[in-house]
Amino acid sequence: MKNIIKLVGGGFLLVVSSGLYADQVILDDLIVDGSVCAGMDCVNGESFGFDTIRLKENNLRIRAVDTSSTSSFPSRDWQITFNDSANGGANKFSIDDIDGGRTPLTIEAGAPSHSLYVDDGGRLGLGTSTPVVDVHVKSGNTPTMRLEQDGSSGFTPQTWDVAGNEANFFIRDASNGSTLPFRIFPGAPSNALTIEASGQIGIGTTSPDEELDIEGSDDGGEVKIKIQNLADGGNQWALSVTDGGSSTNESEFRISKQGTGGPELTINQHSDGNGTSDATLVVLGSIEATNVAFTSSREKKTDFEAVDASEILDGVAALEMSSWRYKQGSPGKHIGPIAEDFEEVFGLGSSGKTISVVDANGIALAAIQGLYAEVQKRDQMIEELAGQLVHLQGQMDSMLKSVEYQPTL
Repeated sequence: MKNIIKLVGGGFLLVVSSGLYADQVILDDLIVDGSVCAGMDCVNGESFGFDTIRLKENNLRIRAVDTSSTSSFPSRDWQITFNDSANGGANKFSIDDIDGGRTPLTIEAGAPSHSLYVDDGGRLGLGTSTPVVDVHVKSGNTPTMRLEQDGSSGFTPQTWDVAGNEANFFIRDASNGSTLPFRIFPGAPSNALTIEASGQIGIGTTSPDEELDIEGSDDGGEVKIKIQNLADGGNQWALSVTDGGSSTNESEFRISKQGTGGPELTINQHSDGNGTSDATLVVLGSIEATNVAFTSSREKKTDFEAVDASEILDGVAALEMSSWRYKQGSPGKHIGPIAEDFEEVFGLGSSGKTISVVDANGIALAAIQGLYAEVQKRDQMIEELAGQLVHLQGQMDSMLKSVEYQPTL
């Protein structure tokens, strides 16, 4: 028998019997003072415990059917689904977009506590009920976020992982051998890497002044850049800047090769403490170039003094010349004077360890001038002697002629 229950005017209850398994239509608000069980497996005397609404049968669904008929009003139908209905289906809770044929939210059975947690500050916790930042991911081993482009929009599939653990924070290229192109190790200092809005990169600074600005604070030590080709037997070079610290006014830029015992190239900046400084380039080895030009403009020079070319020539003649090899650097044999001797003879140089190419060239040119003056002097003497010989030859010829034609007594 089917019963239709209607509330009619005056609060009277009208029950109309029309058959078995009656639908009940209530044309007014319904208030239940107690719990409600819905489903084919609900029983008389159901023990609700603390349940206010209970759904009980082998296929559980709550569907919201929006009957809006005007196009400007939303009318999407939604459904809450408890477990799949097919044999072997998933034990899960999901929210389904019925009209769209999609399931935007699913929670599988067995998911750990606080798999998804939103606190009262709007912070999202994944694996934690106490998120302390906007998104807080917590896991016992390498919490990871995956970014997967699946190709559904026509672009090449690519997957990246962003993860961190006790060893490092890293970005993993999961599509190409799970390489780790980017890593940060625990304990890295502040400002280890900075990229400004201009694109300038700072290492050790938050305000890079150039496209790449590397700054260190190792007083008296080195700030070093290592360059190594692992495919070439571990051939390693280093670029470094040293600061002499408070005990010296010198600083150096160095290019060094591992295993050579010292820098192959050094630019040394020395200050005398009185506002003047000079730079020295030191190369352990040979310099090969198609042309080397030295500043020699009169505008760049001062304190001019004339030199005695003959004294320079005498000094060159006095220098001991020998052949020798460098202990380090250039492997070839060389010929020339010793720096200590050069400084002693000409008073040029500042350390007795080097000979300036400018000074060597100047000494050579001055010696050539001195030699030229000597040759000129000798040419003049030869010319004068030749004139005297011509004059004497004339006198001799006249004497011989007078002897030849003298009459016999």
